[in-house]
Amino acid sequence: MTDRDTLLALNQAFYRAFTNRDIAAMESLWADRLPVSCIHPGWAALFGRDAVLTSWRDVLRTPTGVTAHARNERVTLHGDTALVICEEMLGGAALAATNLFARENGAWRLVHHQAGPIAQPRADVERPDTPPRRLH
Repeated sequence: MTDRDTLLALNQAFYRAFTNRDIAAMESLWADRLPVSCIHPGWAALFGRDAVLTSWRDVLRTPTGVTAHARNERVTLHGDTALVICEEMLGGAALAATNLFARENGAWRLVHHQAGPIAQPRADVERPDTPPRRLH
């Protein structure tokens, strides 16, 4: 299995743990020794394994479960770190999500998660139908 395949599988495991409200599975994905952080939509940044995992326990213990899955995943490898950027489908909402993985003791582990709403494109930043002319 390639690193890319492993990272995609871990990303899917993250969303499976989220949907199944499986705290043990969620905890097993996060790094033990490397610094970790998380930014839930609308929350302040959380730092440290204890704070991050406490937040996930709170999220996963909510009485109404939410279905979460990733789509349009892209893996970018940077040596012993890797980004998986995707669209996080959370119930009926689409969020932009970044999951940062790093090698810890030879295994890929989650070290950062951030998700936030995807805004509608503004008219002033949309791509024109025709490309701009070249200057030279």
